[in-house]
Amino acid sequence: MDTSTSVDTGFADLGLRPEILKALAGLGYEEPTPIQREAIPHMINGKDLLGQAATGTGKTAAFALPILQLLDMNNDRPSPVALVLVPTRELAMQVSEAIYKYGHDLRARCVPIYGGQPIGRQIDALSRGTHVVVATPGRALDHIRKKTLKLENIQMVVLDEADEMLDMGFAEDLEAILESTPKERQTVLFSATMPPRIDAIARRHQRDPIRITIQRSTTEAGTSPLVKQSAYMIPRHHKAAALGRILDIEAPEAAIVFCRTRGEVDQLTETLNGRGYRAEALHGGMDQEQRDRVMGRVRSGVAELLIATDVAARGLDIDHLTHVVNYDVPSAPESYVHRIGRVGRAGREGVAITLAEPREQRMLQNIERLTKIKIPFEKVPSVEALRARQMELTTETLREALAGGSQERFESVLTDLLQEFNIEQIALAAIKLTHDAEQSSLEEVDIPDLSNGDPRDRRDRGDRRDGRDGRDGRRDDRRGDSRGDSRERFDRSGSNDRSSRFGRDERPDRGGRFERGPARGRGSGPTAKLYVGLGRKAGIRPQDLVGAIANESGISGRDIGDIKVSDQFSIVEVPGNEMDNILNTMKNVSIRGKKANVRLYRDER
Repeated sequence: MDTSTSVDTGFADLGLRPEILKALAGLGYEEPTPIQREAIPHMINGKDLLGQAATGTGKTAAFALPILQLLDMNNDRPSPVALVLVPTRELAMQVSEAIYKYGHDLRARCVPIYGGQPIGRQIDALSRGTHVVVATPGRALDHIRKKTLKLENIQMVVLDEADEMLDMGFAEDLEAILESTPKERQTVLFSATMPPRIDAIARRHQRDPIRITIQRSTTEAGTSPLVKQSAYMIPRHHKAAALGRILDIEAPEAAIVFCRTRGEVDQLTETLNGRGYRAEALHGGMDQEQRDRVMGRVRSGVAELLIATDVAARGLDIDHLTHVVNYDVPSAPESYVHRIGRVGRAGREGVAITLAEPREQRMLQNIERLTKIKIPFEKVPSVEALRARQMELTTETLREALAGGSQERFESVLTDLLQEFNIEQIALAAIKLTHDAEQSSLEEVDIPDLSNGDPRDRRDRGDRRDGRDGRDGRRDDRRGDSRGDSRERFDRSGSNDRSSRFGRDERPDRGGRFERGPARGRGSGPTAKLYVGLGRKAGIRPQDLVGAIANESGISGRDIGDIKVSDQFSIVEVPGNEMDNILNTMKNVSIRGKKANVRLYRDER
């Protein structure tokens, strides 16, 4: 098919500029996706838009192309006409690169601004002039308050992954940014899910928006869905071994394994590398050069597994991805939708696997209610099944070698060996060497099977007993025993005893001095307390602290615990294994325009 013809009969019908059509033809784009076909004409006509579409449906081009339609190319020092807000630095870079590619023939200028990069460099880029700014909310607000991001000529504001930004605690920042932009601007929201909070933003900031909902293509009756979803019920201390065994059976071409915390990412990466996989870690404690190096290895196929936290992997696009694994059940059902949306794209089949502990069953039910799909439980492969699969892979390896060409150079070895052994003995020895070289030699242990029947039909009392490994979980919750594993003390269904995580004297008084940020669940592992030298008198609210810490350090807002805001300072509970990362990234951060003194808080009573 002639590329230019298909673009002319596809994207040209949407009313796009010739320069954009030329760029799309050069990139090999043929037909617009449903979200692009539905959204672009309305956006070009200046309409506000509220679009619901899953990851991988082409949302970036759906708003990037109408933005490029706005550009005036006669100005050598342009001021921004469009502001795109995204939840993470990775997505900011990805969107910025897409706008640059689509607008190449228009000489479009786009500046990404996000935390973790020197703000001075961003100020210099903005001062030289740009058509589009792609920003994370916290850093955008910093530039607005410094008056280094000019908004007077903004014609369009786009909130991409709006639900994710709200989950990360950016609601107040988004409100402040939208209030700072011209009233007559065009406002566009894209979101994979549409919780009530999105509707609330639409009512406040949009004018009679066009509403578009694009569902993933459904399969015909009797056919298998593009994404095969399954879950395994596994005790926590067997999860790493179970994951290794499942991956051995599945043999993914490329997979992302999602973990809750940076420490879990590092530990699991080491475990899987020890099992023989080429695994790479990705989390908020890495600088941009390290992230780029990791993603280069994954995209080139040098690494086959990417072990990542939710926030660090946000916005990543891996063409040959075949599997997504939830090492823990996501605390928010919307996160599950985002994660599995990375496979099953462009008609390719994909696999989504979730490892669940007995106490996480309610969270799985929440996901099923949102997706309207029942996720079947499967049994962890037995040692015998694993051994059989390893033999199959060895057979495939040898078959490929035998069909791959000449082996004449080894004939002298065979001749020498035939003087001592027969041909069958030599063949078996060669097979053994191949098998030992290709397959893991780790000793496999029996993993308890918790999948008999449907665990979701069990009584709550039985669920708790299965999840405690014989301990009295309720007694642990009441005492908040710090010597135990905090993962055992935290109810993954979302409820937890707030008083157990701070000392008795730090509970909220009747005047509400003890405050809580947006509802979220905590990650596993020990916690620590962060001292922030700004409090109520500086206008600081819990949402400001969550947004600043999540944006700068890369950790999820859901992993931030209780927040105490006093008149002069604030105390924030964070994952203990993220403390060094948080302290390093928060050194020169301003919160609500004020420089924050951030350090480890020690209770000296």
